[in-house]
Amino acid sequence: MISQEQFEKEINLIIANAIREDVGDGDHSALACIPKSAEGKAQLLVKDNGILAGVAFAEKVFAYVDANLKIETLLNDADTIKKGDIAFYVSGSSQSILKAERFVLNAMQRMSAIATKTHKFASLLSGTSTKILDTRKTTPGIRALEKWAVKIGGGENHRFALYDMIMLKDNHIDFAGGISKAINKTKTYLKENNLNLKIIVEARNLEEIKEILQHQGIHRILIDNFNYEDTKKAVSLIGKQCQTESSGGITLETARKYAECGVDFISSGALTHSVYNLDLSLKAV
Repeated sequence: MISQEQFEKEINLIIANAIREDVGDGDHSALACIPKSAEGKAQLLVKDNGILAGVAFAEKVFAYVDANLKIETLLNDADTIKKGDIAFYVSGSSQSILKAERFVLNAMQRMSAIATKTHKFASLLSGTSTKILDTRKTTPGIRALEKWAVKIGGGENHRFALYDMIMLKDNHIDFAGGISKAINKTKTYLKENNLNLKIIVEARNLEEIKEILQHQGIHRILIDNFNYEDTKKAVSLIGKQCQTESSGGITLETARKYAECGVDFISSGALTHSVYNLDLSLKAV
């Protein structure tokens, strides 16, 4: 996983790029009709039910746009929210509030949707030893936000990107000429480049799991698109030799059954690629 310093750098890049994209050479709508000296106050109004995410991020955005804006927080990240709640008030320059408004809403609506869906998965897995993971199936350019939202919702982050963990999936294995060749080449590569990265290997059937288990130093086996019966067999075969992760079209309806097969993790791309934004609005008061 990436360090907190790297994560903060990603967040700062997202903010800078979003403001560049949205504001350009100026918010001419506000500049045209709102005096520079005008001050105002707005509230973040909740219009949906779910899990709140993005409050801490919104604070960063407001500070980036205008360090003099003041935030009065009433609700925090990970709080359960309902229609009619007020998450926070922001006060100060009216032009600054308007400049930040749409970016804050876009980010918080998506983050809250992801946190809400993650919370549903995490609640379903309660009482088991299985944890829910995200994937790299994120919106290009805002991965750090989406993975932050998963954490807020009670999930865990998988690798952040291609550079912080090795994951040998079906195409890597096929292009390399098989599982053993892919693993051996990877170990050689890591040694030659003095890299200390964990290795996850995907298995498509029980025979591939047996082949993976012939190799030492594998951090986790990805049990991909297995049915319940074969997942149980896979977990039994692997034992304590390495971690186990189920993936492949796992839904809210099937997650609990896969957890009961004994896997350590369930990963779901749907946490980030299949959500509907929670309805939030920023209204002048």
